[in-house]
Amino acid sequence: MEVTRRTLASDNAAPVHPEIMEAIASANLGHAVAYGDDPWTRSACEALAGQFGTECTVAFVYNGTGANVVGVQTALSSFNSVVCSDMSHVAVDECGAIEKLTGSKTDEVRSVDGRIDVAAIEKRLEVLGVEHHSQPRVVSVTQATEVGTVYSPEQIREIADLCHERGLYLHMDGARISNAAVSLGTDLAGTTIACGVDILSLGGTKNGAMFGEAVVVFDSELVVALPFIRKQSTQLASKMRYVAIQFERLFATDLWRRNAEHANAMARRLERELSTREGVEIVYPVEANGVFARMPQRVIDAAREEVFFYSWDAGDRVVRLMCSWDTEDEEIDRLLAAIDRAL
Repeated sequence: MEVTRRTLASDNAAPVHPEIMEAIASANLGHAVAYGDDPWTRSACEALAGQFGTECTVAFVYNGTGANVVGVQTALSSFNSVVCSDMSHVAVDECGAIEKLTGSKTDEVRSVDGRIDVAAIEKRLEVLGVEHHSQPRVVSVTQATEVGTVYSPEQIREIADLCHERGLYLHMDGARISNAAVSLGTDLAGTTIACGVDILSLGGTKNGAMFGEAVVVFDSELVVALPFIRKQSTQLASKMRYVAIQFERLFATDLWRRNAEHANAMARRLERELSTREGVEIVYPVEANGVFARMPQRVIDAAREEVFFYSWDAGDRVVRLMCSWDTEDEEIDRLLAAIDRAL
């Protein structure tokens, strides 16, 4: 089978990191008790507790949508709502999974550079106690955001404080949490539990894993329902050791950091190079592993022939260029050469 050339389409398109493949093979020995009662899952949970520096409950699931649904559902009744960015995955890219599987609605707040702030959230809380309206119960933020920006720890703490003052929980969609932590120069705890996050969807797939994500719950009141929600949501893996061992390898070592550092560095290089091209405009601050750029359509068409990538806003000629743990200078050089020829 022909090997597909590297692209800048998505960090989901990257292959599995060799150390993760090695870890999966190491867990493929003999029989193990199903549904997570195995040494690999226990070791992975211990590794994550070590990363966060506190007791937490971890539930491994199949994918990011499952992590978001299972995570927020621990705090929801059907008459509740989830306040989130108008760009967020839970509102835009999960086919109504929150509404379908929880019975609760998403309440979209206009974002600025992918982020929402306290002032915008507070307006959504004016309906608290009014029986004619869905009751806000969870605020969901994405770290790093869908447009490659990052919330500072202070911004997360401010939102968390508002949530807790008004009786809400803070959920973080951390599909790219590793990239955000590296960008901020902190650890995983520094942008989550230390800032008041109650529920975390912890990503692995976009940072070198094969499949699977994790729901990490820091609030003990939400833990009781977690295993039952995971099972009812069809997210309980019978051979869980193969999901868990990936997180053990990522987070018991510095692999999560190495992978994210490389992806972020490639994005910064791409930003620097594109910024020197006349007619190319960087649309959002580059703070993680994604670069969003506006360029003439003829340039987009020519560059895509050389290195595949997706349009973000086709009408506005904005493209999304995603770097991964395995992105090399060669791909960036090929893209830049194609852009230069077209320009």
